[in-house]
Amino acid sequence: MFKFNVFSSALVAASLMVSAPAILHAAGGDTPPTKTNTTKKCTQGKVYDKDTKKCLKVESHNFTDDQLYLAAREMAYDGQYMNALAVLDAAENQDDPRILNYRGFTNRKLGNHAVAMEFYEAALSIDPDYILARSYMGQGLLAYGDEDGARLQLAEIRERGGRNTWSYTALQMALRGTPSNY
Repeated sequence: MFKFNVFSSALVAASLMVSAPAILHAAGGDTPPTKTNTTKKCTQGKVYDKDTKKCLKVESHNFTDDQLYLAAREMAYDGQYMNALAVLDAAENQDDPRILNYRGFTNRKLGNHAVAMEFYEAALSIDPDYILARSYMGQGLLAYGDEDGARLQLAEIRERGGRNTWSYTALQMALRGTPSNY
């Protein structure tokens, strides 16, 4: 009989990420971003502009909120937390759940647990079905010893149709003790 263990979970998660990222995203998941020139070439919090093929200061260019969100997300995953926050500051819609979620993510990574939880809660008050915010919140709760709170977020993700998503898998792996760095 096949035993499903942490190693098996990691294999399943990896195969999901490789074989079906579009399906995961369509289902409400959010796989880690692919590196672009924003983190490959740009420094000092600049964002790569595909049109000009240059790294530009956020305040000197008219980036859309979507472009800013994607750049900040990439920077956050790259460990450039302060740069990510500066890019998020430039977004016009500060009530966008994605912007709030990544404010939570970056603050969690910087060790600002209470602030991170406030941003996750704000994102979820706008969009209770935003399962990535639930996953990150659960990981933050777990990191601060609230396993029950993390399990509650995992159940919420499942109940909201997110069982076969990266958001669910990442939190599930964290609950099993497998570090995900997310």
